Amino acid sequence: MGNRIELFNLEKHFAFYGAYHSNPTNIVIHMLFVWPIFFTAILLLDFTPSLFNLPHINFSLFGVHVSLIFNFGFLFAFVYAVFYMCLDVKAGTLAALLCGVCWIVSSVLATRLGFSLAWKVVLAVQLFCWIGQFIGHGVFEKRAPALLDNLVQAFIMAPFFVLFEALQTFFGYEPYPGFHAIVQAKIETEINEWKEKKQKLLN
Repeated sequence: MGNRIELFNLEKHFAFYGAYHSNPTNIVIHMLFVWPIFFTAILLLDFTPSLFNLPHINFSLFGVHVSLIFNFGFLFAFVYAVFYMCLDVKAGTLAALLCGVCWIVSSVLATRLGFSLAWKVVLAVQLFCWIGQFIGHGVFEKRAPALLDNLVQAFIMAPFFVLFEALQTFFGYEPYPGFHAIVQAKIETEINEWKEKKQKLLN
């Protein structure tokens, strides 16, 4: 029961991820690059076979035949969408809608490009975005990415974190009063602990 509660502990997730993304420039870089990484991951998974023998959804869009297949691309987007909605209903619903849009648009693009071209596009976008994020950490944040300490948590939380950060920055959104102050205090504590450990290693 305790592990389940921790899994959906929004404050804990944001304190962890926020401690690695406190520099404004690095945050902007992640806002620009995280969702393209998510999108192109789904694009590549769109070429996997159908799961559970579910029927395809076929339609035409601007003269292009599109087939929505309930494959690993769909499963990937679905798992993320459900998890985000469990974390926070309002922001999570928006994130879930974005996950759905990513799946649909990537399916259209997969049909349009074909695998021989799509994997090259995916590779180019992934390399560009990952390099950008590592520059953000090395030059501006001056701290290694979160994925080096907790790979799963970093990958799962990244899309939701940057969306939540945008909602908070531009619209002052909070899931409940005091959330930002509580998380910011935890972030500062984690950053101070990291600095102390780093200083001990240097001495």
